[in-house]
Amino acid sequence: MSLDSIRDLVKNDLVAIDQFILSELGSEIPLIKEVIEYVLTCGGKRVRPLILLLSARALAHEGQKHIDLAAVIELVHTATLLHDDVVDEATLRRGHKTVHTVWNSNTSVLVGDFLYSRAFQIVVGLHHATILDIFAKSTHYIAEGEILQLVNSKNPDTSEDFYFDIIKRKTAKLFEVAAELGALLSTDNSSQIAAMRDFGMNIGLAYQLIDDAMDYNQSADETGKNVGQDLADGKPTLPLIHAMHKSKPAELKLMREAIKTGSSEHLTKILEIIESTDAIKYTADTARRHAEMAKQALSHIAPSPYRNALDELSDFIVERTY
Repeated sequence: MSLDSIRDLVKNDLVAIDQFILSELGSEIPLIKEVIEYVLTCGGKRVRPLILLLSARALAHEGQKHIDLAAVIELVHTATLLHDDVVDEATLRRGHKTVHTVWNSNTSVLVGDFLYSRAFQIVVGLHHATILDIFAKSTHYIAEGEILQLVNSKNPDTSEDFYFDIIKRKTAKLFEVAAELGALLSTDNSSQIAAMRDFGMNIGLAYQLIDDAMDYNQSADETGKNVGQDLADGKPTLPLIHAMHKSKPAELKLMREAIKTGSSEHLTKILEIIESTDAIKYTADTARRHAEMAKQALSHIAPSPYRNALDELSDFIVERTY
């Protein structure tokens, strides 16, 4: 099943999310409207809100709150991207110029703040204490992940455990929350809610692992961002960590220096080292293990087209090239 086929299962919900976002982000300030329209037209796979929709539908949700929460998930994700691109000084996102490149850093940060605040307003408006508690704690946890990554920048001694701590916080948590909130809207069954939560965390880890692998083995045309961007940002991700463990002393020295300086000067040589140490395969295999763990978690959920779509989404996430 392709991503488009998965989307078709909830196509009306996806249209409703876009309509909801546009209606809820109204502002009298022209700059806000201009930036938001630009961001929305830059596309994106919308995987996180898709997970929330499918998890809710898999547990027979009725009503419209899944639309509101899926929109909230997308707003939070977009806000983090606007902030991340400023911190990373990234020039490309989804194949388009980043907001801070088109406008400036202040605009990117402040519109990101606007999206965060609007997301909280929407959640508060649902009058659901448990959902509000999960949302508040998770956004705090995600912010900690971003800060943890920042303080670890240009650290060549980063371990695999520390790397996983970062990506659990900064990426996988929002996937986890999307799946958990979809379930929470639909059932009081704690084992089903826990199953969806486990699914979300593992599929989120798989997603980030594949992203980190693609940073070193896909072109900017395919990924929509610059090749070797993580190295230029001084981010020691799993492909680089594994390559350093398997490399020769001279190669290790070269990679450590590149991380410490955030330099892409020797990117071609580093790409060769990463290839020779099977670091991309190692990272992809690790992603596949987490995708399988995600699918195992779904065994607690009754079969349905929506649960099957979550299975298929797990496969898409580890097989994708963009």
